[in-house]
Amino acid sequence: MKNFFALIKREFGLFFADSTLRSVFLLAPIIYALLFGFVYQKGKVEHLPIIVVDLDNTPLSNQLIDMLGENEKLQVVRVKNTNNGTTETMRQMNAVVTVVIPERFEASVLQKRYPEINTYINTTNLLTANMASQGVQTTLGTFSAGINMQGLKKKGMNAGQAATQYEPFKVNYIRLYNETGNYFTYMWPGVLAVVLQQVLLLGLAVSFAREYENKTLEKEFLGRAGNAFSAILIKVIPFWIMSVFILGIYYMFHHIFRAPIPSPLMNYAVTTGLFIAATTFLGVFISALLPSALKATQVLMLLATPAFIIGGYSWPLEAMPIGVQWLSSILPLTPFLNAHKVMLFQQGSLADVMPSIQHLCILILVYGILALITVRIKIYQMKKKAGKEEVSPN
Repeated sequence: MKNFFALIKREFGLFFADSTLRSVFLLAPIIYALLFGFVYQKGKVEHLPIIVVDLDNTPLSNQLIDMLGENEKLQVVRVKNTNNGTTETMRQMNAVVTVVIPERFEASVLQKRYPEINTYINTTNLLTANMASQGVQTTLGTFSAGINMQGLKKKGMNAGQAATQYEPFKVNYIRLYNETGNYFTYMWPGVLAVVLQQVLLLGLAVSFAREYENKTLEKEFLGRAGNAFSAILIKVIPFWIMSVFILGIYYMFHHIFRAPIPSPLMNYAVTTGLFIAATTFLGVFISALLPSALKATQVLMLLATPAFIIGGYSWPLEAMPIGVQWLSSILPLTPFLNAHKVMLFQQGSLADVMPSIQHLCILILVYGILALITVRIKIYQMKKKAGKEEVSPN
């Protein structure tokens, strides 16, 4: 037991002696939390630039332009009276949408000829394109309904009758969980989990590989650790302890940026603890398997870099090829983010995320056993080598 705590102390010493590792593990989560927090803090995009081509120039078309400008998502940056060079103007002004009001628009509306308004959407950025098109559709829908109701009122109907005549049934759209559609609420927690996984894997990539390169694995570490299980615990416990520091920083930033916090915290602590355990065992397994710190780092980063994309957080797993789904299933981030979404947005309990918890437990078991086998093989090879040296003639 004395050796056990002495070796844990040694691990902390090795960690803090490595300035690069220390900076990455302790500073990167803070820097990225602040950076992405400020990037997504507003949570939604407003005043997206749009162009209106008004070929009618009548009171009705001017009313429509005013309504487009009053939508908080939109900002009319240019009103043109001709449709010449519209694409060039759209590119120069970084406009997301161009709305073209046709000639004789007001006259056609009054004569019930059903005129067409064309909208051209710049889909270079799908996020802004979707937001802008949603804003335009809402405004045009309101404008169209208003015109129809005004026509019915002129026929002698009161406002209530006109509304029911135009709209035989009412549809209510009720948003659940992320009611405001806040992008910060959706994206920031997922990014923080990615950063935590990255720094854990980076730190553990050099845990055993560094011992190989410094030729300290046999005498200074495995010889004192005693067995493979103790050796693995000695490597991961310091990172478990330091992960608590990172989680504390994240918790503080949640309050600073007023981000939603999973409640109760104990449920979140369970899933996060399992996530950290699975990630650290994966890191130890690869580090023990590969004798080069550079190779271990490369392999782990190759696995971890696409984790957010293939983890089903921003793009559904069901829409991915089977091979990619299998790859995502071996990464601890995938079940953790699935559980995190349910608990954070839907206020789910541990029972609601039991499949994700079971998934994490399986990963812990698999990577723990693989790490144990790998380290035991290293110990066996070390003892075999020592035995040969003892029987060899001087």
